[in-house]
Amino acid sequence: MPQSTRDFTELYGFQFEELFIGQTAVSSHTVTDADLLLFSGVSGDTNPVHLDAEFAAASMFKERIAHGMLSAAYISAVFGTKLPGPGCIYLSQNLKFKAPVKIGATVVTRVTVERLNVEKRRAVFLTECRVGETVVLTGEAELLIPKRD
Repeated sequence: MPQSTRDFTELYGFQFEELFIGQTAVSSHTVTDADLLLFSGVSGDTNPVHLDAEFAAASMFKERIAHGMLSAAYISAVFGTKLPGPGCIYLSQNLKFKAPVKIGATVVTRVTVERLNVEKRRAVFLTECRVGETVVLTGEAELLIPKRD
């Protein structure tokens, strides 16, 4: 049994009734060469623009870039660990990739509650990843927040 409400929230996430429009969570991650190698291995996406410096130098990006879906994975991490947190169920996500992410860049990920559907216990979030002032990814996600017993 948890010792405090916060312990319970950290383990099980926010209840639907605790969410409000405008509520936000943020995290950041600095992209490393190891991240690209590991993500390539897990996803099977071995596009040489992510892995081969010579190939990438001849591309429109002029250097290796991170997988777009790696930035999307940072959104999933915020949902699963911060807001709404453990126990939420990802239903949908749309994404618009706006700019490349380079090795060494720090991606700041923000999710913000945009709409709440009380009857279905669903929350719609605006999602965004930035590197400095540059928006690299935007989107909208819908999550189900199950009722806890």
